[in-house]
Amino acid sequence: MTTTVEKTAATPQPVAKKKKKSRTFSPWGLVAWLVGIGFFFPVFWMVLTSFKQEADAATSPPKLFFSPTLDQYSAVFDQGIGPAMLNSLFATGISTLLVLVLGVPAAFALSLRPVRKTQDALFFFMSTKMLPVVAVILPLYVIVSNIGLLDNIWALIVLYTAMNLPIAVWMMRSFFLEVPGELLEAASLDGASLWRSVREVILPLVSPGIAATALICVIFAWNEFFFAVNLTAVNAQTMPVYLVGFIAGEGQYWAVLSAAATMAALPVILCGWIAQNKLVRGLSFGAIK
Repeated sequence: MTTTVEKTAATPQPVAKKKKKSRTFSPWGLVAWLVGIGFFFPVFWMVLTSFKQEADAATSPPKLFFSPTLDQYSAVFDQGIGPAMLNSLFATGISTLLVLVLGVPAAFALSLRPVRKTQDALFFFMSTKMLPVVAVILPLYVIVSNIGLLDNIWALIVLYTAMNLPIAVWMMRSFFLEVPGELLEAASLDGASLWRSVREVILPLVSPGIAATALICVIFAWNEFFFAVNLTAVNAQTMPVYLVGFIAGEGQYWAVLSAAATMAALPVILCGWIAQNKLVRGLSFGAIK
């Protein structure tokens, strides 16, 4: 007797296709777009006005259609924007570097390697920001004048460093607090020195925070006006002081002022654009555990 075995071919199961996530309309998304456009519109209008003639920039209601020109940018360069731009770049860059060199070790000591009286030290740092700037400008002017640094860019560098250092210490301390202390213990057990542990383990983790802190210091130093207008004249003139020269007694020249303001804002915008990836990570560092 023979038996036959029927071979049944296995039928493949249909693969379920992944459904594409449909983009549904969100009113909050529309609100976010409107708020973003509202914040960006003054910058857009400033750039647009910089390509107008003075007659077109002063019309009411404003002109939306006009013949663009580069005359205002030529006028800005003719009035000597170069020295003011270089002074601002030098003062901002050196002061930000000094803030990071001084602030990062201080923040590390107040977080992962706490010292005695940590809370008192933190309060002292922030107390330096409580005094109004106008209350100290007279003694600062006398001191700067007596040591021969009046209208000198190094006076602004020292003041910008002192101005931004408390903010940098507090920001960097919050970033260091999010780093587990066990990382340092593990590195020390592997025979790494403290300097090597910080350089190869801690600093790569907090690099987004360093970038965010540096950009905040750059913005504050670049936009600072009060110290610059009172302690400088010609040699150490910075961009905010340079912009005031376009406001004359007979009125404001909107087109050339917009061109100068666009040139003044361009370096900070470029810094933010270059560091945007680390900036987003730095500002959200520790927000989600």
